[in-house]
Amino acid sequence: MRVSGTDWVDGGWDIEQTIALAQELERLGCAAIHVSSGGLDPRQSIPIGPNYQVPLARAVRAAVDMPVIAVGLITEPQQAEAIIGTGEADMVALARAMLYDPRWPWHAAAELGADITAPPQYWRSQPHTLKSLFKS
Repeated sequence: MRVSGTDWVDGGWDIEQTIALAQELERLGCAAIHVSSGGLDPRQSIPIGPNYQVPLARAVRAAVDMPVIAVGLITEPQQAEAIIGTGEADMVALARAMLYDPRWPWHAAAELGADITAPPQYWRSQPHTLKSLFKS
C-alpha cells in the first residue's frame, strides 16, 4: 500500500494519522507500506532535500512490523544503503533517479562493491574496470 505520511498542511493529514492507518492496514494483512507525502494542496510547504520523506517512513517503521518502503530524493547508493542499514526503512524506492539512470541498480552495486546476476546478453556491456560486477 502506498500512503501519504503527511500533506504538509497545518490541520491536514499528519504522521500520527498515517501511523494509525498503517497499524490498521497491518492488522488487516497488508504485506508492506510505502510512505510518500504531499503534492496535493497549494498551501503545503514541503522541506525538499535529500531524504526529506525518510523521517515519515522511520516513524511508521517504529510502529509496525510489516516492511516499510522509504522515498524522498534518494539518489546515491550510500544514501540508500544507510537508510536500510540504520533500520529507518526496510526498502527504498527510487523514481527520478531511475528515470535519469535506468541502470542505477547496476551502478549502485558497482559502487558498493557488490555483484549482480545479469542475463548473458548483458555480459559484454560490463565495463572493463568492473570485470567482477556480473556473475553468471
